[in-house]
Amino acid sequence: MSFKNFKVVPKMIYGRGSFAELENVLAAQRKQDSDYVVFLVDDVHKGKPLESRIPLKAQDLLVWVNVDDEPSTEQIDSLTEQVQAFSDKQAVSVIGLGGGSTIDVAKAVSLMLTNPGGSAKYQGWDLIENPAVHHVGIPTISGTGAEASRTAVLCGPERKLGLNSDYTVFDQIIMDPELIQGVPTDQWFYTGMDCYIHCIESLEGTFLNEFSKSYGEKALALCREVYLDDHPEKDDKLMMASFMGGMSIAYSQVGACHAISYGLGYVLGYHHGIGNCIAFDVLEEFYPEGVAEFRRMLKKHNVTLPKNICKDLPDETIEKMVKVAKSMGPLWHNVYGDNWAEKVTDEMLTKLYRRI
Repeated sequence: MSFKNFKVVPKMIYGRGSFAELENVLAAQRKQDSDYVVFLVDDVHKGKPLESRIPLKAQDLLVWVNVDDEPSTEQIDSLTEQVQAFSDKQAVSVIGLGGGSTIDVAKAVSLMLTNPGGSAKYQGWDLIENPAVHHVGIPTISGTGAEASRTAVLCGPERKLGLNSDYTVFDQIIMDPELIQGVPTDQWFYTGMDCYIHCIESLEGTFLNEFSKSYGEKALALCREVYLDDHPEKDDKLMMASFMGGMSIAYSQVGACHAISYGLGYVLGYHHGIGNCIAFDVLEEFYPEGVAEFRRMLKKHNVTLPKNICKDLPDETIEKMVKVAKSMGPLWHNVYGDNWAEKVTDEMLTKLYRRI
């Protein structure tokens, strides 16, 4: 039997107003007056109140990151070149401020500043050779668990796959529930459902153990308070659910929904949150109780999912998605166990996609 020896975020600050602590965190990294920090910030915050609160110094680099499309290896390589062209010195810290995509971008750039070659070279498990630049994650929308995970998910030349490594894990995260106020309802729902689905897949998977179960059950309970009970402290609860959902899969794995969603994201360009929701809605044979509850949440928040998006697609497009989904071996192992390859057939996956 093999045991994971996985890394967790070593430092974290939680609480309303805690974003103000970022300046002190960075002060500890700045040893000389010329030391600079790279701020990678979701461009949705440009011109908004949060922009004026970023503790930017004259020598720092602020980059507005567009995540209208899923993060790609091409985008990461371009951003890395931009940082390297900015100064001959190495940055003392890389800050990711935004949703899961922006946070993954920050993780990936911090890795590529210290590892040679393009980022596509490192898509997979434990391929990163050198420690990353010090990096900090600050979510402004919650659900993905990206702040807690050891992966930065990227669309590459051949597939959508993460830079999975202990070096990917943030050195510091700041979880300030005030930052997620005012997120549009659909985006708030889709991103939060990523956490809900993490929990369902983890709790019903073959890799389940008391570690992942403890985090997953609590995260799931918090999701229900947020999306069914409309709790007055729902922002605080969703932020903790996101973190715990990320922790729940650290010692287990996600499942069928994420495998199917990766195909939707890579081939059709659907963002991870909405892609998960579209996929989950047809997976009642895998997660009957979870899908039923998910549909109650959809109805409560008046969220309407796209329908029939794959029904009439050309066979070759479906084949591309099937190839992506089928390549997610660890996810299917969590669904079916050791004999997963016998059950995850092209025919089975094609039928699922045609129902979407």
